[in-house]
Amino acid sequence: MELLRKAADVARGNRLGAAVGHRVYSAQVLLGTGAFAPVRPDKIARAVWQLQRWSNTPAGAVAVGTITHPDQEMVIDELGSLTFAEIDRRTNALARALAEGGVGPSTNAAVMCRNHRYFIEATVALSKLGANTLYLNTAFAGPQIAEVVEREQAGAIIYDSEFEDLVGGALAGRNAYVAWDGDGAGGTGRTLEEMITGGDDAPLTPPTSPGRVVILTSGTTGTPKGATRSQPKNLDPAVAFLSRIPLKGHERMLVAAPLFHSWGFAHFSMGLVLSSSYILQRRFDPEATLAAVQKYRPTAMAVVPVMLQRIVQLPAKVRRKYDTSSLRVVGVSGSALPGELATSFMDEFGDVLYNLYGSTEVAWVTIATPEDLRAAPGTAGRPPQGTQVRLFDGQDREVEPGASGRIFVANEFLFEGYTGGGNKASIDGLLSTGDVGRFDAGGRLFVEGRDDEMIVSGGENVFPGEVEDLLARHPGISEVAVVGVSDEEFGQRLKAYVVCKRGSKLTEAQVKTYVKSNLARFKVPREIEFLDELPRNSTGKILKRELAKTP
Repeated sequence: MELLRKAADVARGNRLGAAVGHRVYSAQVLLGTGAFAPVRPDKIARAVWQLQRWSNTPAGAVAVGTITHPDQEMVIDELGSLTFAEIDRRTNALARALAEGGVGPSTNAAVMCRNHRYFIEATVALSKLGANTLYLNTAFAGPQIAEVVEREQAGAIIYDSEFEDLVGGALAGRNAYVAWDGDGAGGTGRTLEEMITGGDDAPLTPPTSPGRVVILTSGTTGTPKGATRSQPKNLDPAVAFLSRIPLKGHERMLVAAPLFHSWGFAHFSMGLVLSSSYILQRRFDPEATLAAVQKYRPTAMAVVPVMLQRIVQLPAKVRRKYDTSSLRVVGVSGSALPGELATSFMDEFGDVLYNLYGSTEVAWVTIATPEDLRAAPGTAGRPPQGTQVRLFDGQDREVEPGASGRIFVANEFLFEGYTGGGNKASIDGLLSTGDVGRFDAGGRLFVEGRDDEMIVSGGENVFPGEVEDLLARHPGISEVAVVGVSDEEFGQRLKAYVVCKRGSKLTEAQVKTYVKSNLARFKVPREIEFLDELPRNSTGKILKRELAKTP
């Protein structure tokens, strides 16, 4: 490792060696994970051959894992555990059965599953066939499912039986396959387990080209869009991720974030690179999650902010009942992480929190380490290796240091455009995130809000996010959302929706006084509405469009 470090230093010292320096640094990061442990030469040769055949795909990762560590657990869920070798054989059988039903390289297949083995097996089997995989949000309503499936021209749908009524309107003319049927709800199609146990598990011939993955946007501002990506041609995306989040190879990873979401899927993809063992639970429960950490001893956990919040809100005697000392990394993403929540979590569970700011379209932008979150609570962190972030004003001019601007990013894993057509705004090859932010003196990014959420109240520009961050730090407030609403006198004004902590007796006047004591007068919400809970989607994002409908 020291030799690699010195080589990287030398290479970075001259322009000619820049590419070499990048590769040396990448090798240093990957070797540091411990994922590439020494194996017998004959196994290395076979693994390289399989990787050449299957490329950097889920099918390729399983093929390699079956050679180098066949007996290592790959999936641990409510039904038990499956090794890499078992997953390989089972997905061979599943892929052959799906092919008999017409699924092939030109097929778009939709998957609507919770976190369990069949999500993994469907993904790997479709990869073995070269099919394109569309992941549906388990919180979608029936009309949304039908609209998205029709737009994406899915020829097959794989779904958990509990979603039978929701997908019913989309099944006409499409092959239907039931994934999880543990609830005994039944379903229209054959179950994957039947197809696996009764199928031929002989190895398959790789497709001529790998399939694409389509992750849907959250749909918080309208109909979900499909963001498509091809399989990465190299490990640069993994290096960028691992350069800031120190995951290790051949260790257990508890993925609580939904696998269909870009954050959960990122951990699935990273786990393939690292030969991780996935611990999966179909539904998130804060105490059950802590119990799983104690039982299975994962070193990493992937969550969204609302999950952290619900863990922190457990009574202290419940939180401290479980041994969570195995956790070295808790990765969080999917929505804004309040600084107070980050600090509270680390005070209880240690400095293990890593916050990734990104989106379905641009993947990652910045990553905050525990040191960043301690030094500057609320920060989104710094750009990782190979990522460029620049801020522009409304006239597409780069802003001065320290000033706020629209966030644009370039990295190795930008999406290829929406499946229905269109793309994000771009400047100089960088894509817009749709957010506004600023860098502090330490080079850390702070996201101030959506660029389309800024309101002009009485001639002053106001970002609701700044007010939300302040109110989130109030000791009597559990959750808060601030939106802009029409105002006859000022054009627009702020309205805050507040969920109080248990036992809190906050009044509207007290909330306004708190804001007035910390921010400019024009940033004080003109109206405060107290709610029992905020509307959220399955990944924890607040559905502000639902709040905007309230009178």
